[in-house]
Amino acid sequence: MTASELRANIFKIIDHLIETGVPVEIERKGRVVRLVVDNPPAKLAQLVRRDEFIRGDPDDLVHLDWTGEWQP
Repeated sequence: MTASELRANIFKIIDHLIETGVPVEIERKGRVVRLVVDNPPAKLAQLVRRDEFIRGDPDDLVHLDWTGEWQP
């Protein structure tokens, strides 16, 4: 992004940087400056629980027999 884009949306960009931890690169006069969070959030902490995708007990998945489906 350019310095002008950063200036126009600085608070939104900083908030997004803090929430996601994804570095932001700004280009100015042919050089790149990177903004990073000092202590980025853990990736696993950003996962959203989606209960609707596993029907039943997740422990039952461990005991499924996939030998008929698996092909080398």
